[in-house]
Amino acid sequence: MRMVLRILMVAVAVLAVAGTFRLSYAYFQSEELSKADERLSLYRSSVVAALERFSHLTYVLARDPFVIATAGGDNTDRLNRRLKGFAEQAGLDAIYLMAQDGETVSASNAGEPSSFVGQNYAFRPYFKDAMSGQQGRFYGIGATTGEPGYFIADAVRGGNGTVLGVIAIKIDLSRLQESWRRGGEQVFMTNADGVVLLSSDRAWSYRVLAPLTAEQRDLIRTTRQFPGQDLDPLDWTPLPSRRARINDIERLHLTETGLPHGWQLHYLASDDRAITRAWLATGTAVILAGLVLLLMQIQRTRRMKAALRRSEEEEAQLRLANERLAVEIDERRTAERRLKRTQGELDRASRLAALGQLAASVTHELGQPIAAMRNHLAAAEMSTQGNVALTGGLSGLVERMEGITRQLKFFARTEMENFENVDLREAMQASMALVQPNLSEIDAKVVTSFVGQAVVVRGNRLRLEQVMTNLLRNAVDAMEETDGPEIDIGIGVDGSTAWFEVRDNGHGLGEATLADIREPFVTTRESGRGMGLGLAITSTIVNDHGGVMTARNAEGGGAVFRVEFPLSTDSESQ
Repeated sequence: MRMVLRILMVAVAVLAVAGTFRLSYAYFQSEELSKADERLSLYRSSVVAALERFSHLTYVLARDPFVIATAGGDNTDRLNRRLKGFAEQAGLDAIYLMAQDGETVSASNAGEPSSFVGQNYAFRPYFKDAMSGQQGRFYGIGATTGEPGYFIADAVRGGNGTVLGVIAIKIDLSRLQESWRRGGEQVFMTNADGVVLLSSDRAWSYRVLAPLTAEQRDLIRTTRQFPGQDLDPLDWTPLPSRRARINDIERLHLTETGLPHGWQLHYLASDDRAITRAWLATGTAVILAGLVLLLMQIQRTRRMKAALRRSEEEEAQLRLANERLAVEIDERRTAERRLKRTQGELDRASRLAALGQLAASVTHELGQPIAAMRNHLAAAEMSTQGNVALTGGLSGLVERMEGITRQLKFFARTEMENFENVDLREAMQASMALVQPNLSEIDAKVVTSFVGQAVVVRGNRLRLEQVMTNLLRNAVDAMEETDGPEIDIGIGVDGSTAWFEVRDNGHGLGEATLADIREPFVTTRESGRGMGLGLAITSTIVNDHGGVMTARNAEGGGAVFRVEFPLSTDSESQ
């Protein structure tokens, strides 16, 4: 019965913890969704403002005497200069006038290599709509410049109402997606066919949410809306409860449909913050429940002490009565048994209290050993007899320890860190020096293959070195039981992408995937030799730097971890 009771108590406790986590997660997730709704509303307003800002300009230009005169056959030089001034003042890509047959006769970019003059745009839907008396609007990739834009057009009429031509403007919307990209958020906008027009991730642009029909592709081909684009499907799956999976990563997913032309704005947000706060709330609830149980145990102990005192008084009175000697002896034996039980309860209560104090002390004092090390190193550096090289190296290690402990707080942080230009080769040399004792311990052979020039990325040097250090230590751990351990380290550049690889000949990944092993508290090491946070922190740092990390089993055994970052623009220009 006691075993059954204990099992029931454990089951109730597990259900209570699970219920608390579920409720708190639902609450914090609703907060994240509310914030995401606000951000999505802001992005929607910015898109609508960008589309409607110049919506009346073509209407005004269509009634400009210079435009009407040029559409009627006058010289175009004066209008070219006039349109160029309008475009520069308004910040437009181009303003151009087309004749009735769709051929451009005047443009703000006349005389430039990519001038619209002489180009025929009769195939564009905005031209056809304007010629029919409606304001034409269209988003597509420019047939002349190859640059995407939003086109607005109106018919130019003569004095008798005859349509003489079409005046059009081209608006550059790339600033919107640049602002999304700088904000570090995942946002993309699709048209009515599900084609991604603008995106904070360049890889998503001109992908489709669902395969296009033959009719849709024929219409896109006829209007030359997306020339040179394959329009391949985007790797994404919509999920219930306002969620979606994109590139094998599950995110909160919100959409905004109140946009012109049937466009949709999609906003993806991480729920890591909600999960972290839910675990904190659950942990707090568990601690409070433990404190309540502890207080109940203390109260019970006090009541037992009071009962023991009353029993001793009764025993003293019973000793005075000889005629009740036998009863007095029995009661004394009973009191002794109660005393033993009370002492056992006191011991258990003391252990519980000591355990609670120890937990609070460890939590409070985590930073003290590092601070003490820093003080001793500072004193050693001030001493003229100190080993400057040794203390300098140890000071760097202490700084790294402080930096790594600060990284444990990144799950609740949203502020941006100061980035600088970092050479991946120098960062890898620093990380290799840090793990050199581990490499020497297993007598590992290290083979490096670095490119000759600097491989510069934008990032936080300490966090990038932490990524490299984590991958190198994982490789060392994987080769502990390997004969002839060897690590191959490569650094290079592919186009605008900088990369580095760490390859080992250890036990490999087995059936596990990168998504499995980078989950927090998941580890392949034996109990007591790792918390399973290394790859979780590494993956988050890579994502914060706009990078991508992949992992695979190497041919012939072992594993290969590859990390890619965008090459620094400063480096590209050199």
